[in-house]
Amino acid sequence: MNKTSSYTTWLATVTALIAFAGNSVLCRLALGEPQIDAASFTAVRLLAGAITLAILLSLKPSSGSTQSKGSWWSGLMLFSYAACFSFAYLYLDTGIGALILFAAVQLSMVGISVFKGVRLGLGELAGILLAFSGLVVLLAPSEQAPVSLPGFVLMLVAGGAWGIYTLNGRGSLSPSRDTCFNFWRSLPFLVVLLPWLAMQSSISTYGLILAVSSGALASGLGYWIWYIALGGLSASQAAVLQLLVPLIAALGGWVFASEPLGLGFLLSAGLVLGGILLTIYSRQRLAKIAVQGG
Repeated sequence: MNKTSSYTTWLATVTALIAFAGNSVLCRLALGEPQIDAASFTAVRLLAGAITLAILLSLKPSSGSTQSKGSWWSGLMLFSYAACFSFAYLYLDTGIGALILFAAVQLSMVGISVFKGVRLGLGELAGILLAFSGLVVLLAPSEQAPVSLPGFVLMLVAGGAWGIYTLNGRGSLSPSRDTCFNFWRSLPFLVVLLPWLAMQSSISTYGLILAVSSGALASGLGYWIWYIALGGLSASQAAVLQLLVPLIAALGGWVFASEPLGLGFLLSAGLVLGGILLTIYSRQRLAKIAVQGG
């Protein structure tokens, strides 16, 4: 990798990670007041993301090598993630929500792999137990306000949906194209939110700006930039770097929403992220040994 491409990769990586964390910050700012209801935030976010990705895709030279258009299953998982994510942030602080989401994504992906017959090594098992212990610490009684159980469960479901979406997209020949079509395929599922939209719809100008920013910038443009970054990152680098997202989100919540960074959160974050790091490292080590042994 030359100096220019290396600079582009790391600039894209930093920008994408900030965008991913920004989704949590923007959603919490929008719903914490609230400036917009959760159902409307979800609808605006997905529509803004779909339009942004369609514009970016139209500007990208067509290789003609693939006509992939995502899948309805991925569209459903994307909708499920976005909806549960929004409703969860009615109850959770920014950093806590991002931490639960990230843990759920990684643990669901490992769980699905085990269900499909993949055997886990000792290091992976230790990492999973460590990450689970971090979630237990997060729910344990403390001097700070307890973590909302409905918010916790909703974010777990959001993370599980995103984990399934990620696994379903592996092997895609055109991730940016598939993501664009998956956003459009997620829109019909918004019909599920019609009862909330009919009874609780409430949108301020500021709330609309936050929702559009989440969809267009933090989601659509953020995912597009991440695919640029992935061109210069190994799988292990990409996995480890994403450990920064909950920490960036927590910092964003502290700066923009005046949310405290309590000792309980820091301890939980250390256990969860440390456990996931151990799982990723052990997985990569086992894969390396398998290749060398073959």
